[in-house]
Formats: sequence, C-alpha cells, structure tokens
Amino acid sequence: MRFNFFPRSTICSAMLLSVVPTIAVAGAFSVKVDDLNHGQFANEQVYGGFGCHGDNVSPRISWSHLPRGTKSVVVTIHDPDAPTGGLGWTHWGVVNIPASEASIEKGASGNPKRMPAGAIETLTDFGAAKYGGPCPPQGESHRYIVTASALAVPSIDVNATSSQALVAYQMHGKVIARARYVAMYRRAAE
Repeated sequence: MRFNFFPRSTICSAMLLSVVPTIAVAGAFSVKVDDLNHGQFANEQVYGGFGCHGDNVSPRISWSHLPRGTKSVVVTIHDPDAPTGGLGWTHWGVVNIPASEASIEKGASGNPKRMPAGAIETLTDFGAAKYGGPCPPQGESHRYIVTASALAVPSIDVNATSSQALVAYQMHGKVIARARYVAMYRRAAE
C-alpha cells in the first residue's frame, strides 16, 4: 500500500522556494505635502488675495518610489471644487523636474535657486507662473489634489507661459504612473 500525502509538484515547489532568495518589493509610487496640519493647509500656504489673507508660501512636496523608466516628474495642485462650472482651479504646476530629485522645497516657487535644476513653473489659473495657495469662497471646504506624474521623457515642450491644458497635452502618452495626495482647506465665514 502506497500513501502520497504530498504531490510531487508541491514538494518541488517547496524545495525551490527554500533555495531562491526573497526579492524585496519596492513601495508604491507616492506623493505627500509636508507641514500640513492633519491634511489641512495652514495660513502660511493660503493665497494672499481674492479676500484671503495668507502668506502664499509654496509647500514642500516630496515623492518616493518612482517607477522604473522615469526620466522626469510633473507636479500639479488642482482644486476640483472651485466654482468654475466643473473646470476646477489649478494652483500650481511644475514640469521637467529631473527624476534624480525627490522633492520641491518649501518656498521654492518664484525662487530659481530653491527650485530643482531645470524645473519650470507653468501658468496657474491665477494667471501667473508661480504657486497660488488655497482660497475657496467663504464658509467652504475644498479639496486640493496634489499629483506627481512620472514621465518616460526627460522634458516636455512647454515654458512658463504654457497653460495647464498645453502641459496635459504634452504629457499625453508619456505618463508611466501618477501618485495623488488630497489636502484640504476650509475658509471660515466672516
């Protein structure tokens, strides 16, 4: 009488797994905004205009675990809740960030010495090629979606006067992966 408790394929698989080294898996591509208070923008990052009285300092944005093949990064901040008939509002766009970089420093907007080498700030819906902080209507809370896009090309053909639509067009077909972080800001009713 013969007993086969384990099929031969199970024994072979177990032996193979004991010989092959374990391969470490890198974390998922992610982006974050530093110095937020429980995911909320502080007055330091809030826009100084349109009735808002913030300092309009661009936040530090960092990313990690870029996918293989990434040659540049694009970072945007967009408010999908803005009262613009569904268009939302772009608060910041930075393109052509080298893949060797892992962040944009706090206060880098408008300061080429603090911005990653080769990076370009593009037009926002405030009409300027620099950071414009949150400023929703009074009494409203809005989402601010920070997106880091990993591109398969070292740069896209845009400049400081390029709209976000042109940036998106130039990115088309070149995006390897996207990482998103949602921050919030509520403007108190006065």
